[in-house]
Amino acid sequence: MAEKQAVKRSTRRSAKSAGDEGFSAEEKAAMRERVKEMKSASSGKGDGESDVLAKIAEMEGQDRVMAERFHAIVKASAPELTPRTWYGMPAYSKGGKVLCFFRDARKFKERYATFGFQETANLDDGPMWPTSYALTELTPEVEARIAALVKKAAS
Repeated sequence: MAEKQAVKRSTRRSAKSAGDEGFSAEEKAAMRERVKEMKSASSGKGDGESDVLAKIAEMEGQDRVMAERFHAIVKASAPELTPRTWYGMPAYSKGGKVLCFFRDARKFKERYATFGFQETANLDDGPMWPTSYALTELTPEVEARIAALVKKAAS
């Protein structure tokens, strides 16, 4: 018995020394937000649009500006999508499943914001296609590309 415990402790130490320290504080916070979202949805509380706008308002600087514009682009390009939060991020769903999302750079301490799709998006194009994009600014060309991708994904 003592030998098994020693092996377990040794294994845990080796995993930690190899850099596997489990979930980051940001990942844990996102999971807690997801649990709150699921509870809110099951109780019928909360308004997806208001929740998304509140999350965008919490963002800082350029990410907030991009998220506001991204929200407007998605609503104009695919009005059938339902705004909601997903792991604390603005997201847009179809048939109850998240189709696309916006993640600000600060969310996971990344150097750029991300615009991504889930597997429900109708974007299949051969044996390989992108499912997320780094965003550093929203130019008219980028906005047009986002609008086209969202339309295709929602079709």
